Amino acid sequence: MPGAHEGKGLGNQFLDELTNADAILNVVDASGGTNAEGEPVEVGTYDPVEEVDFVEREMDQWLAGIVDDNWESVERKGRSPDFDIDDALRDMLTGFGATEYDVATVLRAADYPAEPGHWGDDDREDLARRIREQTKPIVVVANKADIAPEENIQRLLESEKPVVPATADGELALQRAAGAGAIDYDPGDTDFEVTGDLSASQRDGLEQIREVTAQYDGTGVQAALNTAVYDLLDQITVYPVESETHWTDTKGRMLPDAHLLDTGSGPQELAYAVHTDIGEGYLHAVDARSDRRIGEDHELAEGDVVKIVSTAN
Repeated sequence: MPGAHEGKGLGNQFLDELTNADAILNVVDASGGTNAEGEPVEVGTYDPVEEVDFVEREMDQWLAGIVDDNWESVERKGRSPDFDIDDALRDMLTGFGATEYDVATVLRAADYPAEPGHWGDDDREDLARRIREQTKPIVVVANKADIAPEENIQRLLESEKPVVPATADGELALQRAAGAGAIDYDPGDTDFEVTGDLSASQRDGLEQIREVTAQYDGTGVQAALNTAVYDLLDQITVYPVESETHWTDTKGRMLPDAHLLDTGSGPQELAYAVHTDIGEGYLHAVDARSDRRIGEDHELAEGDVVKIVSTAN
């Protein structure tokens, strides 16, 4: 809610949790049926576009406040003859979940005073905003697309940010129906097949959901996650297996494990993702699809199936 950076509502607890996030899904009530305080209002009476920048503004103000609170320490360090402002800012900002690479990227792109005493409020606010943009990319999830006025969806889609129309209620209904054996559906599918006996009202309800999934290529829930992981974070999914010829575990589950890695990662990065001991004992890897050994400099691709050979196996 507005004022979260001042402690209103869940306030700091909400923002503290965001510092641990690699990306943020900003779920907006596209129907305009929820106001800024999260209270239900008549559908169409609140402008959902107002909420698009809400999380960003709160995080920017919260981070700017923390920078201000720590600035006196930076100024004290500035009196040292070997002071380096880049090092001082790196020490401060890595505590917010930013990596050294993130901080270096921001500092290279900006032009800040070399002396802490010459910084103004605008400089610190700009730094906070840039760090947030670098470390917390945002996907806007235009929820309740099934009941939202079409103009609301279109205006949200015109945002400069990634926007995914979605119906969380529709996804929940489909998963429950699939669990009951009424339909054949997996999360992320763009359609479903009725496989069980349904009442007329149940069938009508599912057909209404089908209209939405046909319009937006699914319920949007999985698409929002995919946008965050694969587009914003630029990651790939790789499947480690114990045997290059047997891709199931002892329970017969096909490809039971999956790891998200940064694009450009190699087999040793996968080994460390599986377990530190596997990474430290890494010997080589095998592409399970081709049954060929791959080198350390091999760049893994989306959907690769890999056997890691390690002294820790």
